[in-house]
Amino acid sequence: MDVITWTGELACHLQAAHRMGREEFAGCLGVHPQTVAGWHLKPATIPRGEIQAALDTLYEKALPPVRLRFARLAQPPDTAAQALRVAIAVVLRGAEVLLVQRRDGGELTWQFPAGVVKPGAAVEATAVKETRAETGVHCAVREPLGSRLHPTTGVEANYVLCDHLMGEPANLDAAENAEAAFVPITSLTRFIQPDRIYRPVLDALGVSA
Repeated sequence: MDVITWTGELACHLQAAHRMGREEFAGCLGVHPQTVAGWHLKPATIPRGEIQAALDTLYEKALPPVRLRFARLAQPPDTAAQALRVAIAVVLRGAEVLLVQRRDGGELTWQFPAGVVKPGAAVEATAVKETRAETGVHCAVREPLGSRLHPTTGVEANYVLCDHLMGEPANLDAAENAEAAFVPITSLTRFIQPDRIYRPVLDALGVSA
């Protein structure tokens, strides 16, 4: 869980990331709409402890696109130009590769396990940690596969090739994912359209686009 000390400004960014109106956002938090209005007027306000907890809960339940929008809005001005970094783990187990089925804005899509790289963290460590947190699968990094600005999300996507060590996939993050599974590499493009897969990933897996 990300540790956030909420201010009025950050709360307003969360509201914008969810694309909610004032009353809807207030209802989700269990506060009066005037409280939300006050955050807009006085962004330095520090909400009470119970409201901090409500904001934590709303953030933790947010879908990945909402979290990405919040991260962009919450970036300090001097880092606004820096791309949000995401570590993407391509985990192999023999002739299989690990995938998760994400709840992406109401649509289910198959993707590789991934997580935001926090400031000061290493891409490789994040890939291993997020894979374990999402699926229960333990893996080890074999080699980096490169990075790109993701064509859909616009974030800096860092791809890491990993080897399975132990563990059967399980959906440990039901808020974000619907399923986790190893699938045959030969069937990968049935789950993810080949034009959405980073070319070096296809090459590493020996998959023809």
